[in-house]
Amino acid sequence: MAAILPASKTAPATGHGRLILIAVVTCVVLSLAGLLMPRWLSFLLIMSAANGLVSLGIVGLMRGGVVPFGQGMMLAAGGYAAALAYNHLGFTDALGMALIGGVAAALIASPFAPLLSRYRGIFFAMLTLALSMVTYGLLMKLSMLGGSDGFNVGRPTLFGQELADGRVVYTLYVLAIVLATTMALLARIFFDSTRGLVTLAVKENELRVEYLGGSVRQAMTINFILAAFCGGIGGALAVMALGHIEPNFSFWTTSGEFVFVAILAGWQSVAAVFIASTLLEVVRSFSSAYFPNTWQLVLGIFLLLVIRFLPGGIGSLWMGRKRK
Repeated sequence: MAAILPASKTAPATGHGRLILIAVVTCVVLSLAGLLMPRWLSFLLIMSAANGLVSLGIVGLMRGGVVPFGQGMMLAAGGYAAALAYNHLGFTDALGMALIGGVAAALIASPFAPLLSRYRGIFFAMLTLALSMVTYGLLMKLSMLGGSDGFNVGRPTLFGQELADGRVVYTLYVLAIVLATTMALLARIFFDSTRGLVTLAVKENELRVEYLGGSVRQAMTINFILAAFCGGIGGALAVMALGHIEPNFSFWTTSGEFVFVAILAGWQSVAAVFIASTLLEVVRSFSSAYFPNTWQLVLGIFLLLVIRFLPGGIGSLWMGRKRK
């Protein structure tokens, strides 16, 4: 297997202690900064973290050479699972709802993962898009799930404690930061592991991976399920922040935004995913405020400029320099 991996990638992954320290410091700094932020900015960063988690799963799949256009399905699966647990089971803990969302999305993705692992290129993209749109159609028709209007979700608790009116947004903000940082850390460790490096080898030459004893389908199946888990957590966070769930979570335009973030970030850095997600939210918020009829055009121009001047994504700014 080492014969098809870059020389710098064949050594065992090291420096995880340093990554954990960086993750802890990041959580502390951003949590303290949240005390000084206005509520609108805290909400924007919650949505950035939620969307970034979905895009993180896409980046994991991009490392294997495929791009899904149906991650909105995973966002909706996690969001609906968390909302149903709140409304019908009386389970209101915010951390628990986030984990329920992730597990539910992973379970829903599991039956489809072996099938999708066979396909590449446009076939993989269209199949995932089709699954997302089928989910959208079902959610629109099922009255028990609120139909086209969806349904509301009440205020969550945290470790059994009720959240005061003035602390709800900040508490969700801290939870989003902790979950996003934790998942980014785990993703970095996974990407640097043997299985993560096999995914890169699949992208370069999957036939040789099979000859050397690796399983391409197993690697892509695992990546798809992990991407679903990340998307489900993101969906649960988004539902708790918005207080509402609707079928548009699974619509194709929603999935397109996640691909937008993944392309903007590039596949080299996990931190770049959340930076790109935040940039998207900022550009979208201010564009829709000042250019309400043409904000999509502003986003399109922004992405074209990134592709033109940073073809490797935002992460290439420091990852490429580190490799040199």
